[in-house]
Amino acid sequence: MASERQVSVGGVLIGGGAPVAVQTMTKTETANLAATMDQIHTVAEAGADIVRVAVPRKQDVEALRTIVARSPIPVIADIHFNHTLALEAIEAGAHCVRLNPGNIGGPEKVGEVVELARRRKTPLRVGVNSGSLPKHLRQLEFDDPVQALVSAAVETVELMERLDFFDFKLSMKSTSVPNTIASNRLLSQRIPYPLHLGVTEAGTKWSGSLKSAVGLGTLLADGIGDTIRISLSTFHAEEEVKVAWEILKALKLRERGPVLIACPTCGRLQFDMDTVVAEIERRLEAYEDPIEVSVLGCAVNGIGEARHADFGITGAKDMGMIYSKGEPLKKVPTEQLVDELFKEIDRYYAAGRRVQRDETAAAEAREWLAANEDSTQMTPERMAALEAQAAEQDIAAGALLDSMLHAPPLAAAPAANGAPAGNGAADGSGAAGGSGRTGGDDAPGDERAGSGSNAGKAPLDESVSPVAGRRFKRG
Repeated sequence: MASERQVSVGGVLIGGGAPVAVQTMTKTETANLAATMDQIHTVAEAGADIVRVAVPRKQDVEALRTIVARSPIPVIADIHFNHTLALEAIEAGAHCVRLNPGNIGGPEKVGEVVELARRRKTPLRVGVNSGSLPKHLRQLEFDDPVQALVSAAVETVELMERLDFFDFKLSMKSTSVPNTIASNRLLSQRIPYPLHLGVTEAGTKWSGSLKSAVGLGTLLADGIGDTIRISLSTFHAEEEVKVAWEILKALKLRERGPVLIACPTCGRLQFDMDTVVAEIERRLEAYEDPIEVSVLGCAVNGIGEARHADFGITGAKDMGMIYSKGEPLKKVPTEQLVDELFKEIDRYYAAGRRVQRDETAAAEAREWLAANEDSTQMTPERMAALEAQAAEQDIAAGALLDSMLHAPPLAAAPAANGAPAGNGAADGSGAAGGSGRTGGDDAPGDERAGSGSNAGKAPLDESVSPVAGRRFKRG
């Protein structure tokens, strides 16, 4: 469930329905002011809403005051083991302080930090990691690691509430993706405070990104989590920010910059799509709008699989096509696809976000597409056409069947012996109505030829039935 409470970290709202905030942590020595500020500016440009810096030493606290004053985004001081550093970080103006009550020296020292944070109106981030649980939960961690994490987190919340402090967000991290998911799901049902999500020590850029996408993506899709940090083993903190944004964009939780769609390629590929996609991705970094750009490797699925894209290309060996919103714009030589794509994008912005279309060029592109499509491929366009055709046939068949069922009775042909229509046998045993009785109605169950129940109705020929060959679904 989404958190009810909200905190403000230097003006960035977290929880209570605010957009999921992206944060990262600098990889530099905080006391190295130039290097730290360079990295903060880099992550801010990449899209970080908040940045965290490690403060393990006195000289880091001294640098912190300048960092807070110069940073383009709010700064969190990350403190472990030494509650005095936490107090000094608050005095230095940190927009938030992160501490783990389990390793800061006991409830009394936590209380000192909380009291100063209350006076300075500084929010805290408190919480637990799977690697630093309290001693009394060590056995439970072995037996049930998920419950151990939740118990430690709840104890932290109870401590904050006993101290009458509510301006905090909570984190509960594990190196295990399943444990991270399960514990945060349980905790979100028990507390109203904002949750900071992350898979701690996730790994390299490759494996760590995948773990984080699975763990955090699952929770965010459930509506759990208010701020995220991707923990990657890299000196380039901006890479963490990029991964975080891709997760949020994939879930449609936030928008930032273009969205690139690219097919996985197959044996039909006839041009260097790998290089093309990389070039397009690089050039799209210069655009801020969340436009969607599609790159498909052949004309088989071409427009159909990316008809929602603002712009796209599909190519072949020597020629390709540029399209917009499922409609061809023009065909161009394959080696010019990227340049021509960006010319069309720039024309779109220059015209006030209106696609510029030359009908002659578009017609040539359609002809090229028709000539290169696989006529046996069940593309979305063909599926839509077949569905429309089937619907028309259903309507026509229904109308024909309805007319047959409600047609007026046909005039009965005279009997072979000249007897009036509807009479029975020539010996007179059949009275009017063919019942076999003089005068009365048809006898129940009488199915002899000439019976009044079937007389005058047109026979149905199954071979020309309007519904022959149709498949019906059971209700």
